[in-house]
Amino acid sequence: MSRRSVSPSMRWPLPAKDDWSTPFAELLLEQLDLHPGLTVLDIACGHGIPAFYLAEQVGPTGSVLGIDMSRGQVANARTLQRGELSWLRFDCVDMRALPPSLPRFQRITGNLSVMFLRPHRFEALRGLIDHLEPGGQIVLTFPSLGTFDSIWQRIDQEMSRHGLMIERERLVAHVAERPSAAEACDWLERLQMERIAVIERPLEVASGSGQRFLQHPLLRGGFLDDAYECFDDARLADTVMTSVAADMESMIPLTARRCALSGWKAGQI
Repeated sequence: MSRRSVSPSMRWPLPAKDDWSTPFAELLLEQLDLHPGLTVLDIACGHGIPAFYLAEQVGPTGSVLGIDMSRGQVANARTLQRGELSWLRFDCVDMRALPPSLPRFQRITGNLSVMFLRPHRFEALRGLIDHLEPGGQIVLTFPSLGTFDSIWQRIDQEMSRHGLMIERERLVAHVAERPSAAEACDWLERLQMERIAVIERPLEVASGSGQRFLQHPLLRGGFLDDAYECFDDARLADTVMTSVAADMESMIPLTARRCALSGWKAGQI
């Protein structure tokens, strides 16, 4: 995978060794119209990918506000900042209900963000666009429907082998809850956004079998956890998932679908 070209003078490039956030952030930046002086709201900012990069690009004549619902993530981002980039700040804010006192921004970004707009994603997106200036752009990335389909199919097969009908129904509901590219595009169309673009690209994830799969840092948080949540019996969940983890050959390749959603608000800044 090609990385964005980085100027030798850049101090805050995207982390080259981040196998999850950085590939999604690269797709976000490909769609984002970015230049010095812009005001940017970065939702679901986590520990700062790509907020630090954005701040360096807009420079001291612009500003970046990174928000996240996790106080721990905000604290980590502030620690990494070390008092630098004074036009960048991080706050703990619920992106699903932005306070009325928050100003409008020329750009709104959110890397790996759409899943955190649950349970009412469309209404949350409407709230974000209310804080976008006329003529401004929003770009959000997320793993779209189809992400890790080989895993879900193998888990469903194992659940079926055990006769677990209720658990299978729950799994189907979890997987279906992930938005598709077409659904995301429809959201922006309903909100009367302009120059809408939806880009999808595959991202293969490497993993070993057994515990290396079950404890994989990219899979366990949020993906495999969805499968475990389908069970009321923790021991039964361990039995099923251990069998699945031993059968890596049937799941390879482990492929995520990177999706970037971009649109422009009508009017002029």
